[in-house]
Amino acid sequence: MTKYREIIRLKSLNFSERNIALSCSVSRNTVSKICKKAEELNLSWPLGESMTDDALENLMFPKDKSATNKRMPDYAYIRKELLRNGVSKKLLWSEYCEDCHLAGEEPLMYSQFCYYIQKDEEKRRATMHIKRKPGEQVEVDWAGDPATIIDPDTGEITPAWLFVGVMTYSQYTYVEAFINEKQKAWITAHIHMFEFFGGVAKILVSDNCTTAVNHQQSDWYTPSLNTTYHEMAEHYGTAIIPARVRKPKDKPNAEGCVGNISTWITAALRNEQFFSLAELNAAIRRKLDAFNANLFQKKESSRRGLFLGEELSLLTPLPATRFELCDWKTATVQFNYHIAVDKMYYSVPYQYIREKADVRITDTTVEIFIKHNRIASHRRLYGRPGQYSTVTEHMPPDHQKYLEWNGDRFRKWAAQIGINTNEVVNNILTSGRVEQQSYRSCMGLLKLAEKYTPVQLEKACQKALQYSHSPSYKSIKNLLVTMKEEPASETAPEMKNSYGITRGARYYANKSQGGNHND
Repeated sequence: MTKYREIIRLKSLNFSERNIALSCSVSRNTVSKICKKAEELNLSWPLGESMTDDALENLMFPKDKSATNKRMPDYAYIRKELLRNGVSKKLLWSEYCEDCHLAGEEPLMYSQFCYYIQKDEEKRRATMHIKRKPGEQVEVDWAGDPATIIDPDTGEITPAWLFVGVMTYSQYTYVEAFINEKQKAWITAHIHMFEFFGGVAKILVSDNCTTAVNHQQSDWYTPSLNTTYHEMAEHYGTAIIPARVRKPKDKPNAEGCVGNISTWITAALRNEQFFSLAELNAAIRRKLDAFNANLFQKKESSRRGLFLGEELSLLTPLPATRFELCDWKTATVQFNYHIAVDKMYYSVPYQYIREKADVRITDTTVEIFIKHNRIASHRRLYGRPGQYSTVTEHMPPDHQKYLEWNGDRFRKWAAQIGINTNEVVNNILTSGRVEQQSYRSCMGLLKLAEKYTPVQLEKACQKALQYSHSPSYKSIKNLLVTMKEEPASETAPEMKNSYGITRGARYYANKSQGGNHND
């Protein structure tokens, strides 16, 4: 039973409708109706003892006389049944009439039956206007109708999606076009919006899109924000409240502005052609400025005037630096203790081989986390795919020893073989962008010195240099294959095995006697 007496009493004490509603466990709409009706009937506190809640209800909201002594529908049952296939109001009314006759009660006419059902639906759809404070909230969404960009070379038409951000109090609006609605565009749009406003609202009401909410980890009660979106909110000091799915009234200002934007911007630009995104956004900005400067119909102010006068000073100041856009990915640490990101490879401590890692990727850095602990950080690689960023400390001890091999060691080894081998190795070491790219080829030459003799390798290098200034490992290998029938020089010097490369005179003596040694 509604507490009519208590509502009138609290109203006489100048309590707000909000507090009265909380105290009496009713809606603010109910409080408003009762207070308005009491004023019309000149009812004020104190009330007489005869003015009970029942009496007040009959006085303020008398029941329809046409329905007196008639059985009212079971609204909850009707709502449930109407959801079933093939069930109509006509069928439910027939069943309702049968129940009334069996119980000796008078039923409603079909028109009355439908009328009261409609009234029940209207009550359940009741909405409440929530007055927002200046600078408190901004609503964001994607506009439904895209603009278009024409490729000047091919004539291909590409849709450009409009991001809309609206300050709830002043309705000051920001609009920007993007080629897609992916996460990078979504985050970039927010960054530009905050900079356009010159500050940050305390609350950010977003669309329920995948770039905002992780739907796999969310339910109706506990929405889970997209990681990057949450990081952006923390950076700017705002709180995100995602709108419910298919609940446009959760962000009515954004939804309303979307329609206005479609008229003021999209439709206004329909006869213009744009050949780049920058050109389109420049035109949007001109229309947006006019839209924000346009006076309200029922207010002697514009969106811009209201924003500058009452909201701007209440916004949270922008942080010193822009939010750096990032992507999050998962990756498995490979057996070479690296993870792959966009066809580039980044090292982690070898102890984490086969572990699942979370990777935070920005334009400049790649950070790797396992169980929320950062285990590695690298500068992001660009350019040729397949590049490696390797930290020496991440390598197993035996792999670290491999790093002792360098260009100077290959050159010293080649000088011991001969002048031609030395020239070939120098050319190989300088053939790539970086010297390290050629180490495998140099290692291949070492293996050839083991398989054949230093003299044969020197002769092959000499011959190769006659054909090319920069002979490859493969060409020298082929030359050695063709020269394998030639007997090795008996005066071939025995190389000192200071680098663990050659096998010594005994090995080469065996080869010259027809021994077959394969690696």
